[in-house]
Amino acid sequence: MLLSAAVCSAAEPPPSSYMPVVPKEDFATTVQRMSAAKAGVMQRQKDLLNSRYDLGNRPVSGVTMSKGKAVQGGVRVKLSRGMTWEKLGGMSPEQIRNQGAFPAGFLPLSHPHQAEGGMVFPQFHIDEIKRQEQRDLTRFDLDFDLPDHLLPEFPAPIFLTTRPDLGDVSQGKLVTIDNYYELFNGILNPKQLEGLRLLVTPFPQQQFNQTEDRRTVRPSRGVVCFDCHANGHTNASTHLVGDIRPQQFRHRIDTPTLRGVNIQRLFGSQRALKTIEDFTEFEQRAAYFDGDPVIATKKGVNVLERGSQVHFMAEFQALLDFPPAPKLSVVDGKLDPRKASAQELRGQEVFFGKGRCSTCHVPPYYTDNLMHNLQTERFYKPVDVNGRFASADGPIKTFPLRGIKDSPPYLHDDRLMTLDDTVEFFNLVLETKLTTSEKADLVTFLRTL
Repeated sequence: MLLSAAVCSAAEPPPSSYMPVVPKEDFATTVQRMSAAKAGVMQRQKDLLNSRYDLGNRPVSGVTMSKGKAVQGGVRVKLSRGMTWEKLGGMSPEQIRNQGAFPAGFLPLSHPHQAEGGMVFPQFHIDEIKRQEQRDLTRFDLDFDLPDHLLPEFPAPIFLTTRPDLGDVSQGKLVTIDNYYELFNGILNPKQLEGLRLLVTPFPQQQFNQTEDRRTVRPSRGVVCFDCHANGHTNASTHLVGDIRPQQFRHRIDTPTLRGVNIQRLFGSQRALKTIEDFTEFEQRAAYFDGDPVIATKKGVNVLERGSQVHFMAEFQALLDFPPAPKLSVVDGKLDPRKASAQELRGQEVFFGKGRCSTCHVPPYYTDNLMHNLQTERFYKPVDVNGRFASADGPIKTFPLRGIKDSPPYLHDDRLMTLDDTVEFFNLVLETKLTTSEKADLVTFLRTL
């Protein structure tokens, strides 16, 4: 009996907050096994995305991001057969839950491979880093999952609070260890320049390092902060939060822009860290290693010195400004009626009125620097979504809406592809019962921020 119990225990180890430190197979076997499974993993995610969304390339005429990339429009979340947004908006949360009518695209979105997790980068970023630095961010086990036209422009422009007269200081380039000095020497002070150097310096990370349980074929120098926050903005790279266990409950991360961090008072979608210094240090010590300091030690964690390195990195990040919004008043951050269209002004009325958006998104930066729990679980029964167990999100930070058209996809886990999707989501969750024209006006207003 004792032997039988021991065998059972070995076959089904008890749950653990820690990752295994010692691999159970050699690296060559891992590469062969996971490379062979890659096509199936990505096809499963592709099938999920296509079942939930219309991923077509349908730009909005005359609407672009700050550097000119087309903004995608239209509601991309698919409804079940026979359902309409008007009909859905008229149902109570209980009715939607009991009838299973909550749109699948409004459920939490899984990581491309939820069971594996880790940082995943769009191919355009992988290609540019390989060209500039000969550093390869390709994973042998999985790829990024969303199409390029639904992602932010790349490389994104950089606007500095200290030198607004310069406009985009990136000169149209992706800032890397190769060019940061030539681009910013003479614009930044020595502390800020050193902070930027650290933000583009590779450091070991869970999947990108020199150990035998990495996810790159060759040993990797690691990743840089600006691999996700490209040019101090975002390229929509994704990851899993390090805060939650077990694996199936971990949220996919929508990499937020670093623009405007100087006006923010909470950092991390759920961590609620209180300073950008806290966040910078936490990322290096734990988030880079899926929140496990034990495995971090093995893989070569880079412990930053708080009084200089962390401070310098934070000082540069605090210079990253929101993109220009020429239709907003400098007085209160609302639309200047002399510059805005009639539809944009109607949308602003919805935002501050019936839509109740301004309850959380307060001008001039359109955030209240708080966290809120939308309790979307009112609308659906717990369900597994490609290994992501969707039950409840909990409280999430109110991110600023300034420059929001530059930062698709939306919500904390990328589940909403366009601003049109976002308006439909909040109309349903907040039960505001907006009309079709009010929704269109609201989207038009959001594009001016």
